[in-house]
Amino acid sequence: MSNAVVTKSNEYLEHVADLASRLINRWSPHKPFMKEAEFMLTPQAEVLYGGAAGGGKSDALLMAALMFVDVPGYSAMLFRRTYVDLALPDALMDRANNWLRGSGAHWYDKSKTWKFPSGATVSFGYMESENDRFRYQGAQCQFIGFDELTQFSETQYRYLFSRLRRLEGSNVPLRMRSASNPGGRGHDWVKRRFISENNNPDRVFIPARISDNPALDQAEYEKALKQLDPTTCRQLMNGDWDVRPAGSMFKREWFEILDKAPEGLRMVRFWDMAATERKPGTDPDYTAGLLMGLDAQNIAYVMDVKRLQGTPQTVEAVIKQTAAMDGKEVLIVMEQEPGAAGKQVIDYYRRHVLLGYAFAGFPSTGAKPVRAKPVSGYAQAGNVKLIVGAWNNDYLDEVEVFPSDHGHDDQVDTTSGAFGVLVAPEIVQEAPVMTFDAVQEYGSIVDWDQ
Repeated sequence: MSNAVVTKSNEYLEHVADLASRLINRWSPHKPFMKEAEFMLTPQAEVLYGGAAGGGKSDALLMAALMFVDVPGYSAMLFRRTYVDLALPDALMDRANNWLRGSGAHWYDKSKTWKFPSGATVSFGYMESENDRFRYQGAQCQFIGFDELTQFSETQYRYLFSRLRRLEGSNVPLRMRSASNPGGRGHDWVKRRFISENNNPDRVFIPARISDNPALDQAEYEKALKQLDPTTCRQLMNGDWDVRPAGSMFKREWFEILDKAPEGLRMVRFWDMAATERKPGTDPDYTAGLLMGLDAQNIAYVMDVKRLQGTPQTVEAVIKQTAAMDGKEVLIVMEQEPGAAGKQVIDYYRRHVLLGYAFAGFPSTGAKPVRAKPVSGYAQAGNVKLIVGAWNNDYLDEVEVFPSDHGHDDQVDTTSGAFGVLVAPEIVQEAPVMTFDAVQEYGSIVDWDQ
């Protein structure tokens, strides 16, 4: 065995031994069970713990965050998707309060931070919207933990890697730790990253079952889980990552992803406006704008998706900026709500926001699944392609489970709307290639209010 291999092996063993020495410390009244200890001892940088409900995931995350709080300068941060989730009884913040109150650590409520006598800190955060991740761009942490990772987007998760930093000479390991059940909006990307497509030796999945938590009344908990629908029951009881609440209208494999779109497309950017802006503790619909093109062979290309939860002023600014980036060759269509209020919104955008662009309102009729049927059939035949982009996974995650009682459907709505506009006879006849003049003519001959 070479000296280099021996040295690496010794460093590995020393690292594991150091972790083991920190399994039990005065800040954690909970003694880890075997699976929790495995999670805490794993030396790899990136670890996902969980699968089934009741496996001790939240305790494991909090214990892992506390392992180095006696080291001066150590900083840990724990995340839930919303503040409401973070502050629930017996959730992360409440549990930390029960453990640390009266321990010598000090709680700063404004920053949601525990500070320890060493100067180390453990903080709590949330990212309800995509852009909330930028609130933490100045953070420097050695431990970042996500509770219920499948509730987060891959973009949010990957961004937080940029916050994992330490001072030169520090021996504190950089750890990205997560816990989650299957299911949720991020099920597919989490499964791909940690289970089905994981070929990174520094990334580990540790499955946990109800039986791994000896403190739990397993019989009563299993009885409660059996009251759920079969899909959710299998996810939470068995930690089954292969079962999904499949929608009835789209399949992931129908959408081929291409590097770029062909030239000469007829294009439309279709906007679906959210009725309410996001408020703390809520997860309303997104305002979404989808760019779709149609080629001479009538193949549809989804080229881009813009999504946001924001104030009317923010939404207005994004729509205006997106129009400028798309260019005046792209027709802009906005879903028009029924009645006078819907007409007023369209008129306001036409005169004040999108003046000089080809713009029209498009009244929606019928239930959402009915509106989605034409593009569903088109996609099944392989005639809807995606252009590669950071939005692809979120888009496919949504359409794959549509229609559903849970989650969002704004990207499905914009797909249906854009496809409906592009295949309208007026467009096919009047604008074989969507030049600015043709779009202007199209906008003058179609009266969507009729």
